This record gives sequence, C-alpha cells and structure tokens, in this order.
Amino acid sequence: MLRADPGHCEWLPDDVKTGEMVFIPGGTFRMGSDHHYPEEAPSHRVFVDGFWIDRTPVTNRQFRQFVDATGHVTEAEIVPDPTDYPGALNEMLYAGSLVFSPLPRITDLTDWSQWWSFMRGANWQHPYGAGSNIGDLDDHPVVHVAYGDAAAYAHWAGKDLPTEAEWEFAARGGLDGEEFAWGDALMPGGRHMANIWQGNFPIQNLGEDGFQRTSPVLAFPPNGYGLHDMIGNVWEWTSDWWSPRHQANAAKSCGIPKNPRGGREDASYDPRQPDIRIPCKVLKGGSHLCAPNYCRRYRPAARHAEPVDISTSDVGFRCVVRTPLAVDRTRERMAASALA
Repeated sequence: MLRADPGHCEWLPDDVKTGEMVFIPGGTFRMGSDHHYPEEAPSHRVFVDGFWIDRTPVTNRQFRQFVDATGHVTEAEIVPDPTDYPGALNEMLYAGSLVFSPLPRITDLTDWSQWWSFMRGANWQHPYGAGSNIGDLDDHPVVHVAYGDAAAYAHWAGKDLPTEAEWEFAARGGLDGEEFAWGDALMPGGRHMANIWQGNFPIQNLGEDGFQRTSPVLAFPPNGYGLHDMIGNVWEWTSDWWSPRHQANAAKSCGIPKNPRGGREDASYDPRQPDIRIPCKVLKGGSHLCAPNYCRRYRPAARHAEPVDISTSDVGFRCVVRTPLAVDRTRERMAASALA
C-alpha cells in the first residue's frame, strides 16, 4: 500500500499554504457501490490524477485565521434573501443555521424536522445556537459552513475543494472496493474507527466512541494514506454538482472517465421543490449522526445532496491542490506500473 509522503511539498508552488497536506498518488479505482443506497450506483471504474489533500478537515482554529485575515461573513450570519425562498414567511427569514436538536419524542423517522432545527444565531462561532461557543473546540472541524464559505476559504488558502472522485479515492486509502476506509469490518477487533452514532438514532446516543457531537480531527486512526476523519465526524463538501446516480462505464476500457467532474448545475435542483432553484453539491463521508439503524453513509462510496446555501452542525470540508507536476508524476507511476 502506498503511503503519501508530505516531504514532497517542494513540488508545490511557493504561494500555496500547504500546512498539513498529503500527496495522493493518482490511479484507477472502483467508485460507488451497488450494495447500499441507489444514488451510489452503479459502481464504475474512474481514473484520477495525483493531488494533495488536507490531512484533516479544516478546523475552527484554521477557519478563524481565515476570517481574521479576510473579514469573511458566513452564509449563516446573513439574513436570507426573500426572493430565493418564494412563499416563505418574513418572520422565518433570519440569520441562522440547522442544528441537530431532536424533539423529546420522535414519531416519524421520515420527518427530519423532528431532529433538525433552523436555529437563530447558530453559526461557526456558535455551533449550538447563540448561547454556545467554540472556546474549547479549536481542534474540532469547523461546521455551519455553506458551500460558498468553504470555497472562499479554499481560494484564500491557494487551494480548491476536491471533486467527488478525488475525495472518494483519497478516502479509500489505497483499498479498492472495501466497504469502509479501513476494510470490510465496521469495528475491527471491536475498535471504533470513526466518530459515528451508536444507539437508536435519533433518540438514543450512547456515545460509546467517546463523543456525543463532533470530535477533535486527530481523535481516530488515519486511513492508509494518513488521512484523518475521511469517514464520520462531519460531512465534507465537494465541488461536484449533484446527480441522482453515477454514469456507468462505457463498454470499452478506453471509456474509463478521467478526472470526472460530476453532474450539471441545472440538473442538481431538488425536484421536490420546483419553485426553489437552489443547486446542490455532493457531500461525502457521513458524520457523527450516521447510524446503522438510520443512515449507513459512513463509507467512502456514500454520497448526499446538499443545497449550496445550507449550513448545518455536521457539515465541514477539506481542501486539495492540483498542479501539472502532480499530473506528470501520476502518469509516470502508471506507465512504470504497466511495464513492471
């Protein structure tokens, strides 16, 4: 198994803030799954060039540095524009974000409003509402960031957001076709490998992994590439527009997609809300709210649609860097492997 060497950062341009990044050697892998949710299918072969990726999700400490340097105001801190939400009552349009806050009694597992609340004053600095803070959460992933907030941070850092294919390739850690980022067992040897939900979601949170909500980004073991929290803790934004299914491979081997970029913006709207034209991006990785009895999306193949204007208490992000030299290095590796 190849393990990335952060010592290769001399390949990066001088103006890129590399921080803790890992080089992921590119290659071909099987993306998606035919065994779980329909949006993950069909499983298909994909090629990606090499790239660098953050070792962990962006933390509150790192995001604070960005805000201090730029004065950026996140989506959750801005009152929504009424024209974007036709039919919405004016008293419901206020600055805030979605917070996991289950009702004392849950009667319908298809009604997510019983455990999600759009909370006034909730944002990255106040993750559980106006009375909360991140004073002791510097090493936890930043949350309540909409897509534009994540993209703005990436631009400031001289980076980008990963494509879905890049993200999934990195999450697999050199394993191809395994269920999880570490193999086929959810808890190998009884060990918790990621921050996910234990108990009967959403009413019973046993916290057997040591955490009720988010966790420090280095709390769980890294995958084969040395990346932490690719599974669980927080969902992560990718740059791909949502599509309800993957495209199948062409019949010939030359039809393997190279560096695919997902669906189309105009096809990513939620068909259940035809009057609201907010496009959706792909989230990956699952979060601390994913549970075996409800949302088994703590796997590299799992994916979820998220409107670009939405922020929640369980969504964050990490960044990538692509350079022509990374592409050349990947193709050199592939050619050498073919001749071996």
